[in-house]
Amino acid sequence: MRIGILGTGNVGRALAMGWTRAGHDVVLGSRRPDDAQLRSELTSAVGDDIPVVDAAAAVAGAEVVVNATPGTASVALLAEVDAPALDGKVLIDVAVGFGEDGSLSHPLESLGEEIQRTFPDVRVVKTLCTVDARLMVAPDSVEGPSTLFLSGEDAEAKATAGALLHDLGWPSDSLLDLGGITTARGQEHYSLLFMGIAEALGSYGFGVRVVPQV
Repeated sequence: MRIGILGTGNVGRALAMGWTRAGHDVVLGSRRPDDAQLRSELTSAVGDDIPVVDAAAAVAGAEVVVNATPGTASVALLAEVDAPALDGKVLIDVAVGFGEDGSLSHPLESLGEEIQRTFPDVRVVKTLCTVDARLMVAPDSVEGPSTLFLSGEDAEAKATAGALLHDLGWPSDSLLDLGGITTARGQEHYSLLFMGIAEALGSYGFGVRVVPQV
């Protein structure tokens, strides 16, 4: 598939490399595509095979768009891209917004919900926001299986997202469909617990597993 990833930070870079290894055609969308220093950093991080373009170009040529931008800026950036260019596309939202004090920027309505409400013709799927960048693309890097969650209104879009997660190494039995986009609130609020666990362990390298009662 043609995948346009908005955001060139650790998450965007990891996903770009993971899906490129799986054979997908990936581009990175940046607000500073002509910044020589940024291009040098990205070349060092992901190599020469992943193009860096502006956000509008990344969206225009993509079948699937991935939001890996800071959650406090995501909606504004997507609005700059131009809503009609996003219409009908699957948008995988992996972002969480934080305030300067570490609190969630979306305490009552999730970022995933805000994106869906702002761009009603986009097929938003919230996922991957409950693990760190390394585990996103290497689910076997921890002891035992982890659970990854999906939230969204469009079943076909979630199936597309699930297939792309499988290409990153996530088996089907690790994926848990939580339901509609309102369930993205739980995924984003988990980030507060995630930070607590990380501090207790001294590492971000962990997953969680949902274990049903027998």
